[in-house]
Amino acid sequence: MTEEHSILVVDDSPGTLAVLERNLRAAGYTIHSATNVDEALEILDAINVDLVITDVKMPRRSGLDLVREVRDNLHGTEIMVITGFPDVDGAVTSLKHGATDYLTKPFTDQELEAAVERALSKLALRRGTAETRTAPLHGLLGESAGMRRVHAQIRRAAQTNATVLVSGESGTGKELVARAIHYESSRAAAPFVPVNCGAIPQDLFESELFGHVKGSFTGANETRAGFFLTADGGTIFLDEIAETNPATQVKLLRVLQDKQVAMVGSSKPRTVDVRIVAATNKNLQQLAASGSFREDLYFRINVIPIELPPLRERGPDVLALTRHFAAKYADEVGRGPLAFSDRVLELFQTYAWPGNVRELENVVQRLVVMADGPEVDAADLPVLMRSSFGSAEAELNRSLVQVEASHIRKVLASVSGNKSKAAQILGIDRKTLRAKLRQHALPDD
Repeated sequence: MTEEHSILVVDDSPGTLAVLERNLRAAGYTIHSATNVDEALEILDAINVDLVITDVKMPRRSGLDLVREVRDNLHGTEIMVITGFPDVDGAVTSLKHGATDYLTKPFTDQELEAAVERALSKLALRRGTAETRTAPLHGLLGESAGMRRVHAQIRRAAQTNATVLVSGESGTGKELVARAIHYESSRAAAPFVPVNCGAIPQDLFESELFGHVKGSFTGANETRAGFFLTADGGTIFLDEIAETNPATQVKLLRVLQDKQVAMVGSSKPRTVDVRIVAATNKNLQQLAASGSFREDLYFRINVIPIELPPLRERGPDVLALTRHFAAKYADEVGRGPLAFSDRVLELFQTYAWPGNVRELENVVQRLVVMADGPEVDAADLPVLMRSSFGSAEAELNRSLVQVEASHIRKVLASVSGNKSKAAQILGIDRKTLRAKLRQHALPDD
């Protein structure tokens, strides 16, 4: 991050103020500080500030007064509050008054940096600017902790020829991971061959993968190399590998073991040098345990596992990806930068994105193409997203007790009432879970 961004930090605690100033300066921001609301307003009258970070409880005037002042009078400034745990209600109130985000004390340096990035990403979108912090890794953009971990795994995997299994929900970018591994590796100059296993008819699978010789079956009018021979020296990407049938799985296992393929109609195997990257949106381990997928093949392809997080767990990446796609499609249609209203940005950050990055890209493309003016508002969004926004607003009016009870109920339902699994998902032990069930008057039978 560069010093183009200026931040005003407001806190009556000298210790907290010093920590915030030190950490944010180290991250490359220009920092101004104030110990109360009046002093902060004087600074805001004198200079342009991109982001205000303020404590809630301060002498004379509350940080919420500052939130209202900034939101009412400084459209080009974002605001974020910091609060102690007992002040969660105050934090929710601050969000309703226009704060971008809030941090609960104590918070880590990483949490602070992520919150600041979210706020500045939102500001960039409101201003209609489209700069990104770093270049995507072969199209795979993301600065969240989960994506930084994926980037590191890609670079390590690219240094080897080991088989990789990429897992994740539909739309998370599994093919982009496979391409990044290929183009980061020594095989980059050789072919990258993507294969959608779910789109190939089962009776043609062997021929498509391994090729066939002329006359080997009805319709084989010429000898044809399959995907593996086409990818020789490079990488083959087997997407939706869980859709392969048992006979094909046996042949794939033989390729992995012997590095040889036999074309349909030929008894002479051919040696291939191919790196395999497989992908699935299903739990292969469970499928292998149930006998629906060959266990020996699962272990062969799961040498280096890479799991892509869903978009709803990627925090600041949502706004960074929105900027990226908005700029991309604005260039394609030859229009200027598209700005996004506060209401839209709030929805983008709270929406569950069931279709993940693919859904976000489609929504942004639609907005860029169909928007009449320079700014997108909630009325321009798909109906389902607008109704989701109403639900998100309702969530802000629920207490922590209500939210916790609802979440426990949903987790229990997702595991068919298995308390051991539910406790594991919730990150607590069974004893604590039972206590919470009694606390919230939930069934404990």
